[in-house]
Amino acid sequence: MPIYRIDELCKGKSMINADLVFFDAGGGHRAAAEALRLVMEEQGGWEIRLVNLQELLDPVDLVRKLTGLRMQDLYNLMLKKGWTLGTPQTVRVLQFFIRLLHDKTVRLLEDFWRPGRADVVVSLVPHFNRALAQSLRQVRPTTRFVTVLTDIADYPPHFWIEPQGQYLICGSNRAVEQARALGICDGRIFQTSGMILHPRFYQPLFCDRRAERKQRGLDPDAPTGLVLFGGQGSDAMLEIAERFDAEGPHHLQLIYICGRNEKLAATLRSRRSRLRNFVEGFTSEVPFYMLLSDFFIGKPGPGSVSEAVAMRLPVIVERNAWTLPQERYNAEWVLDKHLGLVVRGPSQIPSAVKQLLERGNLPRFRASAAATRNRAVYEIPGLLRRIVEGSPDLPTREPEKSLSEQPA
Repeated sequence: MPIYRIDELCKGKSMINADLVFFDAGGGHRAAAEALRLVMEEQGGWEIRLVNLQELLDPVDLVRKLTGLRMQDLYNLMLKKGWTLGTPQTVRVLQFFIRLLHDKTVRLLEDFWRPGRADVVVSLVPHFNRALAQSLRQVRPTTRFVTVLTDIADYPPHFWIEPQGQYLICGSNRAVEQARALGICDGRIFQTSGMILHPRFYQPLFCDRRAERKQRGLDPDAPTGLVLFGGQGSDAMLEIAERFDAEGPHHLQLIYICGRNEKLAATLRSRRSRLRNFVEGFTSEVPFYMLLSDFFIGKPGPGSVSEAVAMRLPVIVERNAWTLPQERYNAEWVLDKHLGLVVRGPSQIPSAVKQLLERGNLPRFRASAAATRNRAVYEIPGLLRRIVEGSPDLPTREPEKSLSEQPA
C-alpha cells in the first residue's frame, strides 16, 4: 500500500471536524487518540473532539451493573493483577454480551451523533466498530467512518475489522492482508509505517547518559535494561526482579517503570537486591528512560514494543498462555523483524538477557530497530483528509451491506 507524503495530502486544506473515539482499557487507546490529536492540531485544519466511548456506554454496561466496576476498569484490574489466563475465552464472552446489547448500543450512539457535525469519526477501539459504523450511517450517512488499528494485527472475528462499509488504517502488512480476506476493498484500506506513537518519541533527546545514570544510583557503564509492563504495571515485574537476583548477570542493572501501580513501585523500592536498580512510577518521560537503557523487557504490547523500537532498543518480550490474545502476533512480528527475543515467561528472561549481551547480538538487534522507520502518527492526518475529501483514487461511496448481511 502506498505511503503518501504529508505535503501532498494537505495542500489547500479546509477545516475538518473529527471525532476521535477511545476508551481507557489498558491506556493505549487514549494515548493513541491524544498523540493523534496533538499532531492534527499541529498540522492545522482540524477541529478535534475526543470521545470516551466508555462514558457513552455506561447506561448499557452490564459489567458495571454486575460488579460495580466499569468494563474498562475491570480490564485494567485484570492487567494489574495478571488475571489474563484464559482471555481468549473471556473475549468471546465479552463479544457475546456486546452482540446482545448491540441494538441498545446503536440507539445510544445515534443520540450522540445526531446533533454533532463531524466530517469523520475515527475509531481507535476494538469490539464496537460494527455499532459505531451502523449508528453513524443511520443518522449521519455522509460522515466518513475510519478505524485505526492500534494493534499490529487484528484478532478475528469481530475484534477490529468488520466486513462493512468503512475505511481502515493498518500499521502492518498482516493487518492489510486480514482486511482483504474479510472483503474490504483496496480503496478503503490504507497502510502506515507502524503504530501511533506520541510525538515526544520523535523529538531529539540530548543528555549525558553516564551522568544521568549515576544520579539515579546506577553504574554509568553497566548494561541497563528497562522493565515496563504497560501503564498499569504487572506483578510479573516482581518475579523478574527475583529471577535476576537469583541467576541474572552480576554486572547488569535494571530500570523498572511501574505506571499507576503504586503498590508495585513501593514493593520494588523496599526489597533488597544484589543488582543496582532504579524504580519509577507513572511518568511521561518514558523516552528519557529508554535513552538511559540498552534493551527493553516487557509484554508484547503494540505501544511499548513500538516505543522501544523507535528508541532503538532490542526487546525481550513474553508470549505464553497469559499473553493477551490480540498481542500474541506481536511476538511473531518481533522475531520476523529481528528486533529481539521472545521468551515463555520470567524464568527464561535472565538467560535471554545473557544471550542478548553476547558479543555482536546487541548491535545486530539495534541495527534492525534503527532500520524500522515508523512515522504513522504524522501519516494518518493526511490519510484522513484524503478520505474526507474523496480524492479521485478513492471511492466516494460504496454500497453498504444491509443489516441482514452483517454478521452477528
